[in-house]
Amino acid sequence: MREIGTIKQVQVQRSSLKAGQKPQRYYDPTPLLVVEQLRLSARGVAGIRAGGDEIIDVHNADHPQSKNRVGNGISIGFSSHYDSIRARYGDHLWDGCAGENILIEVEAGRIFTLPDLGNRIAILSEATGELIYLSDLQVAAPCVEFSRFAANFGMPLPAEQQKAALQFLHEGRRGFYATFASETGQAIVQAGDRVFTGE
Repeated sequence: MREIGTIKQVQVQRSSLKAGQKPQRYYDPTPLLVVEQLRLSARGVAGIRAGGDEIIDVHNADHPQSKNRVGNGISIGFSSHYDSIRARYGDHLWDGCAGENILIEVEAGRIFTLPDLGNRIAILSEATGELIYLSDLQVAAPCVEFSRFAANFGMPLPAEQQKAALQFLHEGRRGFYATFASETGQAIVQAGDRVFTGE
């Protein structure tokens, strides 16, 4: 395996990041919450705060308004991808605003695509020494609302600019989805854990 970085932060989406009704629906990152740890399971993630209380992510199958569907229970993103998005669209795009659960700090300028990551990534828990595998990686396609938030502070875009924004944020630049499966049924990850790719 090849080390690619370390976890910078973990967070949960307490509710949907898309607000309002079509066609005036917009992206609102307010429900994002950085937490101390993430508890991973086959049903999704839950955030663990400093006091020990848990907050279920909206993509967890157990969330009351769950947005869970096959393969989207856990999301990951990369610091270098945010650098490239900011370079194109501006400093209002802070690390984590796209809503990924696990933000990985990687070498500046490195852009990961699905073939770069292979079939799975592994997280080495600093606390336990356990290798935690996230598999079935897939691109998290950008939505119209996030592309408007990135490119035009949430305001509608002309058709060609909208298309260009969606294309730029696609192929993994906005992030990836993954699935957790383990004999133990769950695992804990947190900032500082090392991340690897390759078989």
